Amino acid sequence: MKTIAFKKIYTKIERITKATCTLRADGVGYEEMASVNGRLAQVVKIQGDLITLQIFSGTEGIPTNAEVIFLGHAPKLLVSDELCGRFFNAYGHPIDGGAEIDGKVVEIGGPSVNPVRRKQPSELIATGIAGIDLNNTLVTGQKIPFFADPDQPFNQVMAMVALRAKADQIILGGMGLTNDDYLFFKNIFENAGVLDRITSFVNTTEDPPVERLLVPDMALTAAEYFAVEQNKNVLVLLTDMTLYADALSIVSNRMDQIPSKDSMPGSLYSDLARLYEKAVQFPEGGSITIIAVTTLSGGDITHAIPDNTGYITEGQLFLRKDTDIGKVIIDPFRSLSRLKQLVIGTKTREDHPQVMNASIRLYADAANAKTKLENGFDLSDYDERTLKFAEKYSEQLLAIDINIDIDEMLNTAWQLLNSHFSVAEIGIKAELVEEYGKRNGN
Repeated sequence: MKTIAFKKIYTKIERITKATCTLRADGVGYEEMASVNGRLAQVVKIQGDLITLQIFSGTEGIPTNAEVIFLGHAPKLLVSDELCGRFFNAYGHPIDGGAEIDGKVVEIGGPSVNPVRRKQPSELIATGIAGIDLNNTLVTGQKIPFFADPDQPFNQVMAMVALRAKADQIILGGMGLTNDDYLFFKNIFENAGVLDRITSFVNTTEDPPVERLLVPDMALTAAEYFAVEQNKNVLVLLTDMTLYADALSIVSNRMDQIPSKDSMPGSLYSDLARLYEKAVQFPEGGSITIIAVTTLSGGDITHAIPDNTGYITEGQLFLRKDTDIGKVIIDPFRSLSRLKQLVIGTKTREDHPQVMNASIRLYADAANAKTKLENGFDLSDYDERTLKFAEKYSEQLLAIDINIDIDEMLNTAWQLLNSHFSVAEIGIKAELVEEYGKRNGN
């Protein structure tokens, strides 16, 4: 060991795995950054004076006498208004060809907001996607995942939400994006002219997988700057949290930790909760809302990643392909926003709750009619009408490409209800039928 420019340089590594190295050092903090033969690394385990570092770009070619310098700080991000409209890598360095930004240095991965500084979420955040706003309305300060199969267009949905959401600032955290997906996000934001309110942190498939662990913290640190210092409503979009969890697993396995369910680390729940709990509504007006994609392995909702996610978050949005219309829809049966009751009927039109409930009930009747048909039973006139209603409902309201405001969604739902059912079959309060149903065709 020698000292240069007031930094100790260690030159004796005791153990090297594919993602980590271990050495003896003193005065080192957890999550502190380090340089190992010029490669960035981070402290992930401290046992007495035995320090384990995860090396983001891997350990291939690193000798046991490599120079290790501890940098004295956790990963940092420069925050300022210059973040707007820019694309950064997992370390917060620009990847869009623009200049380095000026700003205040903030350590990433800080604690979540103290409960006494939180306000109960109560403000509507509209996405413009009918399958969300009508049946699974989101609230500022909410945390909710998209569950989707890997072959579904979840990144296109996230881009739509970024373009349409009624938020002051959008932060995108992309983990394991293909170059096509990265260019898709970049082009669609530029072409839509909304770059000034979007900041992106991107790790692609060509980057080391372990770097994905920094992306959510970078995104959430930027979100905290806009929400706390500028009182903005910030929407954070994270995709794909399954690849984030896979990176956690890589580091855990290389450290010889005993894996938990589905080869995931035993700390998976707290690792995910630490990120999702950054969602908050501040009394002063700013907020952080988190929508995250979690891809499913073979559609398995019981896998450790979606299973733990479901316990932490306030509902889920479920994408599936509707074979009747050939489009991807927001599945009304498997999707749920646990906070929607805080805004529907108060921040939205008074008929919203009853129109939503009546539509889903009749959509469920259509599912029962389809089961009868598949089992060779005769269908009643009512069954036939529910099937026609369900197809139109999926096509005009549940499909992810529907972009209308909430009042228009409600009017469309009324028109579909009135076209296929009697007032008695719809089962909505007479005063609401009188006020809204008649104006839409009843």
